[in-house]
Amino acid sequence: MTEKLKIDVWSDVACPWCYLGKRSLEKALDGFEHADAVDVTFHSYQLNPEAHEHSSEPLIDYLVREKGAPEQQIRDSFTVITERGRELGMNYDFDIAHNANTRRAHRLIHFARANGRDTEVINALFGAMFEQGIAVGSVDELVAIGSAAGLDAMQVREALESEAWDERVEADIAQARALGIQGVPFFVLDGRYGVSGAQPVEAFAQVLDQVWNSQERESADA
Repeated sequence: MTEKLKIDVWSDVACPWCYLGKRSLEKALDGFEHADAVDVTFHSYQLNPEAHEHSSEPLIDYLVREKGAPEQQIRDSFTVITERGRELGMNYDFDIAHNANTRRAHRLIHFARANGRDTEVINALFGAMFEQGIAVGSVDELVAIGSAAGLDAMQVREALESEAWDERVEADIAQARALGIQGVPFFVLDGRYGVSGAQPVEAFAQVLDQVWNSQERESADA
């Protein structure tokens, strides 16, 4: 196979399962012998576009209210995520996580991608949301995250209000809708194979091998 294996990922930085799925995929790629020929692109998706941009509502309160589930059920899911994350070297702290409008965070990701810093920014945003309790809807906090990733602070501030970057966010969301994606994380490998949810590392490793071998067979048959 001469072309890279493209993986498109739809996620939201306010989604704890998305953070977990991202790390699981990364761990699977660490053990994938063709990892250098894999190109991963993250696309925007908003789970709660109606959230106030200055929201300080604890995430647990939002989920209990939005899902109508008992608080203990939500906390049990947090425990599962935290334990799985710990196995992957992550440190979730749901006691300090807050609900957030992630529209500007997604603008920042697109701006960072155009400047070769999207990996650093995405990692920082997830860490800010779920490990540090930082308000990822705050312009000042997003400017700080962008600056720490090596981006120009003034340009970041301009990008956070830019319709040009917002158009890219909307394009991602529209593409997700066209593909029938109704929840995240959602992974599309080679434009044809869909994987839903924060699968274990072993599951990602298996699908990587399957897709790679499928492409090799197709190349041989061509």
